[in-house]
Amino acid sequence: MDFPQRCAEIVRQTELLAAAVEGADRTVRVAACPEWNLGQLLEHVSTGHRWAEETVRTRARHWLPDDALRNPVDTPRPAWWLVDGAKELVATLREAGPDAEVFTPIPDGPPRAAFYARRFMNETLIHRADATLAAGGEFTVTPEVAHDAMEEWLELGSLPQVLEYVPERRELLGPDRTIHLAPTDHAASWTVDLTGDQLAWHPGPPANAAVTAAAPLRELLLMVYRRLPSDVSHRTGDTAYLDRWLSLVGFG
Repeated sequence: MDFPQRCAEIVRQTELLAAAVEGADRTVRVAACPEWNLGQLLEHVSTGHRWAEETVRTRARHWLPDDALRNPVDTPRPAWWLVDGAKELVATLREAGPDAEVFTPIPDGPPRAAFYARRFMNETLIHRADATLAAGGEFTVTPEVAHDAMEEWLELGSLPQVLEYVPERRELLGPDRTIHLAPTDHAASWTVDLTGDQLAWHPGPPANAAVTAAAPLRELLLMVYRRLPSDVSHRTGDTAYLDRWLSLVGFG
């Protein structure tokens, strides 16, 4: 997906999120974020859009204060509030363009504003899943968006800095340690390659996988984001290693 597509998808995902929670009980707990209720999750999403919009608009050179983002309060908002924040973010992204220089947490990452288009498309997507499931609905996602979300997750999870911030992930490294993520309804697949001294991944299957997880792409995406357990997939090989990997690699 390119920058314009991701910008458009931020609004689309937010509109789908707003529709999924219309009339829902805002006090219900969110399984993936058990310290939050649905109202707090929605506040987190809308605050995130506005935080990213300010970051890009001001061409911030550092991480802006984010206490309201990390500790959302269930604040009653008008119906338009959620989508309006997404539209403001997208308008600012489009005005800036994908190559606008602005702080990101990825020092050597992609063009700066482009990072926020992709990150908040997928951030909104995953929290739409959280909210939809909390409200008792059925979460669906297009193959194109799910594919992009999976590859962003793999890219961010394989950054060299990860081992500095989460040193316990070093225990995952070792000979023959490869994980094959194999969608049953999509042409793509991915290999998580932990055979070297750094976290790595590449498209396609490995020559010999230590463990393979096969499931529809939607389920695999929610599995790596730890919204669903690994047994939603058909697992072959070292399933204990797969579960250990999943226990250490979550974010978002």
